[in-house]
Amino acid sequence: MPGALTYSAKLKTPFAVLGIRTAGGAVTGVEYLPTSERAQTPTDAIAERACRQLERYLADPHFRFTVPLAPTGTVFRRRVWDALTTIPVGESRTYGEIARKLATAPRAVGGACGANPIALIIPCHRVIGSQGALGGFMGVTGGDPIEIKRWLLTHEGYRFGR
Repeated sequence: MPGALTYSAKLKTPFAVLGIRTAGGAVTGVEYLPTSERAQTPTDAIAERACRQLERYLADPHFRFTVPLAPTGTVFRRRVWDALTTIPVGESRTYGEIARKLATAPRAVGGACGANPIALIIPCHRVIGSQGALGGFMGVTGGDPIEIKRWLLTHEGYRFGR
């Protein structure tokens, strides 16, 4: 169908189907798709590697991703995404904490999180609102975004209400 999104793989998970995009030997996108989407066998070696690593993460949330990433975004957004990758598994940071670290505004951090093209691997789900509120979650194409965020944080051992 013209204009349809193409993926290098689609991986079924307990919370969504992950649509994986690759180009130039790197992952360029991971999107949350509705659980009703059909799985798709990887079409290249990087998509295969990404699927295997995502499966390892699902089995062990402490698994560290090593698949090459090539997110497209502004210099500022890439700085935010780099900061997200330093948040340890089982922990969170507020938009304000990241903003202070990067000398910017919390809303700008929220905008960068919402524009994150490589969901889960770049862990925007570890960013929460002030006073521990889950806050928003990146634009998903189906399902309840906050429930996906809650599932991921629970999987990683995050303790709510600390």
